[in-house]
Amino acid sequence: MTIFLCIDLMDKKVVQLVRGKEKKIEVDDVFYAADSLKELGNPIDVIDLDAAMGKGENVSLIKELCKRMDCRVGGGIRTLEKAKEIIDAGASKVIIGTGAFSDGKLNTTFLDELNKAIGKHKIIVSIDSKGGKIVDKGWTESTGINTLDIVKELENYCLEILYTYVDKEGMMEGTDFETVKKIKSMTRIEVTAAGGISSIDEIKKLEEIGVNSVVGMAYYTGKIKMSELLGLKNKN
Repeated sequence: MTIFLCIDLMDKKVVQLVRGKEKKIEVDDVFYAADSLKELGNPIDVIDLDAAMGKGENVSLIKELCKRMDCRVGGGIRTLEKAKEIIDAGASKVIIGTGAFSDGKLNTTFLDELNKAIGKHKIIVSIDSKGGKIVDKGWTESTGINTLDIVKELENYCLEILYTYVDKEGMMEGTDFETVKKIKSMTRIEVTAAGGISSIDEIKKLEEIGVNSVVGMAYYTGKIKMSELLGLKNKN
């Protein structure tokens, strides 16, 4: 299993938000923050929050980050052109959230076209869950889709699902293990969990059920230390 550290970008800075709203962490020097994450030696999840919320973009920063490290990039990728631009810039994968949904159902037309354009192996679909429903547009609107309803169907369009527990995102109060287990049992593709992860023990618990983890707030606040992450990685 893989531990992914993350860089969330807003106003050309690295931030960590609580439930996508309240800013708790802000780092001015994006590349200093990025360099500190490289020690783990795993790909970094880079999310353009401005693009996700429709309030601008950080594409130039993302392109520079992709030159420096292995990045999986998400946030506001809702067209084929944008997805190809990010892949061409060096991203190993794109994370598709809002673009994967339309009119209360999976946007199969877009996902089909994306498969043909960049390949299934470069696509991660993000299931951002709040109150048991999938939310989009920077977690501001509900799609009306039940979180578990489209899991099996996603196998046709991607090789990884990123499940984000928005209810606890940035709160370090534990992730939704019950739903994560259900998602894992429903699909044969890779599953990665984000939102609320606050300890090495929780990462170990996710690994035991065969699920990757994304760590943000807990790392930036020092609740989970690099030495612990390296220790767990080396043990595996």
